[in-house]
Parts: sequence; structure tokens; C-alpha cells
Amino acid sequence: MDETALLTRRDHEGVATLTLNRPRARNALSMALLSALREEFARLAADETVRVVVLAADGPAFCAGHDLKEMTAYRAEPDRGAARFAALFDLCSQVMMAIPALPQPVIAAVEGVATAAGCQLVASCDLAVAGEESRFATPGVQIGLFCSTPMVALSRNLSRKAAMAMLLTAEMVEAEEARALGLVNRVVRAGTALAEAQALAAGIAARSAYTVRVGKRAFYEQIEMPLAEAYAHAGRVMTENMLARAAEEGIAAFLNRKA
Repeated sequence: MDETALLTRRDHEGVATLTLNRPRARNALSMALLSALREEFARLAADETVRVVVLAADGPAFCAGHDLKEMTAYRAEPDRGAARFAALFDLCSQVMMAIPALPQPVIAAVEGVATAAGCQLVASCDLAVAGEESRFATPGVQIGLFCSTPMVALSRNLSRKAAMAMLLTAEMVEAEEARALGLVNRVVRAGTALAEAQALAAGIAARSAYTVRVGKRAFYEQIEMPLAEAYAHAGRVMTENMLARAAEEGIAAFLNRKA
């Protein structure tokens, strides 16, 4: 593993831990880092040895959002950076959409701040574990750049009013409030988020990979559907799942224990 890479990966017993590795830049999402994430997610999607993914970060910040220095440099181009900005936001959207599309659950392990697109990254993950000193914000409104793309993931995790409050006020949200709002699942002692996320991942990895994969896909498919269509779709998925060996063996074992 290349410790100097922008993104590192360690695999252990079915859990792949990806670590953002731009600590001096507060793990800002440069074009290069976003490209590395997109490529790694594509590899993970095809890797049947990996059952769960943990997304962590090196350094004092989880992710400070887009790399504003890099973006500012684009303004020197003839179109004032329009084409580069469009490419950047498109690439970022591809990365965020790749997370729910992965067959494996993705767990964010957050220490420090997660702001703007960094907050979006947390919201895009299936689960999130946060150290008690971590904080979250979408502060773009403070610098004249509304967090419109982070808004997409944020508004799908929080209530409308909670999401709008974060987007309009730019206020930092403490870890416990983030849990209450639904942005993170668990708040743990500072410095232990990665270990706790990996323990959570290990428990999920012990389940049937087929069942978890089917369930994650169905969750994101049904959530965008009208109620009746969602129930019809979920019924078809459960029928398919019932015919799988994992369900047949699991139900038989449960009934034998009850007998």
C-alpha cells in the first residue's frame, strides 16, 4: 500500500477501510482525490471478497469539502473556470452516487469537522459513526456559494427544516445533535470512531453477503417510489430473497432453535 497516496485502502476479514489522505489540506476533495475515490469504488463494486466498506480520514479533519484553492485557480482560464467547475461538480456527484450504488454497505468513521462536500460525503454513506468532538456544517452561504450539491444528500437524511437550517445558517452541528437529526447513527468517545466503525462493519460482514446486498439495493430503490409501488417492489424482493439458500438455511436454523 502506498502511504503517500491521496486515498489508502486496507482490507481485513471482508472489511475494506478507505482513508482520505490529505491531512495538510484537511482532506479537501480535489479533482485527484475525487478521481481516486471514484476508481476505488468501481474496484470495490466488483470485489466479492469485500462485504463492508469503512470510510475514514487521516489528520484532525474528516473532510473540509471542495478544495477552494484549486477551484480559485480555475478562474484564470478563458471561461473563468466554467468548464472546470462543471466537471468538478459532475465528478463529485458521481462519487456521491457511487456510494449508495455499491453492493456493500459503507460506514463513515468521522473525527473532526466534516463541512460542505465533506458533510455531503457523510450523508451519502449508509451509516456513520462519529467521535464526540466531531462537528458538521454546510457553510457555503458564508462565502457566497450555497451548498447546493451537498443539499441533495443532506435533504435525504434530515427533515426539510433541519436541512434548511444547516444550509441557511451555516452553523456548526455538534456530534450529538447530528445523531438526533439523523446525520450519524452513533456518537462514540473521541478518537475511537474508526475502531467502532470497523467493529460495526465486522458484525455486518458476518451476515449473508447476498442478503445484505439485496437489502441495500432494495432500500434505495423503494425510497424513491410512491407507497404502493414501493410495497409491490419490496414484496417482489422478499419473494426472491425467500427463494435464496441463505434465507432457507437461516429460517430452518431459527425454527430448529425454537423447537
